[in-house]
Amino acid sequence: MSLQSAAKLASRPSREEILSRLPEIAADIAKGAAKRELDRELPFEVFRKLRQTGLTYLRVPTALGGPGGSLSDQVEVTCALAAADSNVAHALRGHFGFLESMALDPNSASSQQYAGEVLKGKLFGGAHMEINTPRPNMIRTRLVKAGDKFRLTGKKYYATGAAYSDYTSFSALDEAGELTGVLVPADRKGVDILDDWDGMGQRLTASGGVDLNDVEILPEEVGARRGFGGGNPFMRRHQATRAQLHLAAVICGIVRNVQSDAIGYVQTKARSAKHSASETARGDHFVQNVVGEISAASYTIDALIADTARILDVAAAGILAGAPNLDELVLRGQLANSKAQIMIGKLAIRAAEQIFDTGGGSATSRKYNYDRHWRNIRTILNHNPLLLKGRVIGDYYLNGVRDDFDEGRVF
Repeated sequence: MSLQSAAKLASRPSREEILSRLPEIAADIAKGAAKRELDRELPFEVFRKLRQTGLTYLRVPTALGGPGGSLSDQVEVTCALAAADSNVAHALRGHFGFLESMALDPNSASSQQYAGEVLKGKLFGGAHMEINTPRPNMIRTRLVKAGDKFRLTGKKYYATGAAYSDYTSFSALDEAGELTGVLVPADRKGVDILDDWDGMGQRLTASGGVDLNDVEILPEEVGARRGFGGGNPFMRRHQATRAQLHLAAVICGIVRNVQSDAIGYVQTKARSAKHSASETARGDHFVQNVVGEISAASYTIDALIADTARILDVAAAGILAGAPNLDELVLRGQLANSKAQIMIGKLAIRAAEQIFDTGGGSATSRKYNYDRHWRNIRTILNHNPLLLKGRVIGDYYLNGVRDDFDEGRVF
């Protein structure tokens, strides 16, 4: 290691230092978050600052010069950021997935190639899904040879976080009709990231479309995003579970925000109802009960998220070490995550409704924007239908069917 490299490593904050600043960073992000959502103001400045905090490379392993944070650390970061602004936390889903790949396969060519960029604060996003196709999961984007390079053409959607990223990845079909992928700088000519997400919730995640107009692709950029794990099925299944847990962690943060908003509203703004026996809203037994129930829901969700993350940490360690019982470890994480999400979804959507029981008509004022909590939770839940999740779990326990788990579907 050169003296210059050693100096850079020494100046980089440790895992403990990064995590110690999380409350301060989250508090800064929370300033104006409700108004940003109301005005649909994309948080580019927030992401500019995040690049300098170490939170965006916390999970990079020490073998690659990173802080070596655990998956549990990363999940708590997601919860804390989501409590400040759920859009910001959600938009990091792809980036944190990229970090998880590095943590699971630090010796891969992709890890070695991009670790330095991540440690500089660079963000990775992208889009793989397409809409307006005859069938779901159908890919029309094409990658064709052009001399000693390639050209990429197509349209993508659900490009969560791409607008804030420095690198973007896209899936495509090659000339043989085989699925492949590319990883390119986000500002590459022909990559047109659109601000056309029109969902009722998570309005600032930049989850809309990307037009790929004859984008030049270098040979070394082909397959780069898919270069982790060498096709390891356990890594693929684990990553699918992590992607789902990330969304659950965003919901966890939203419910923390519901609780803080409910308490703040009752203490500073709400009036007691005209039929109340109390002179103040905070003294009303019914309002107290509502806040208590929201608090209990938040506590339960926190516990479910933390426990599931710990189980996934064990699976991640097993993948890294090549443990002989990997199927058992990974399946345990898949089942834990699926069960947790069913309960988290039900508790969270109820908590987001209950905030309006803390006050009268004034609680629905647009200036408070409390409805964003329900809209955001409901939008995230549509990514992973709970009815399907329950059916898959039941089919496994009743009949031993585990196709969805074995395929690593993000359902």
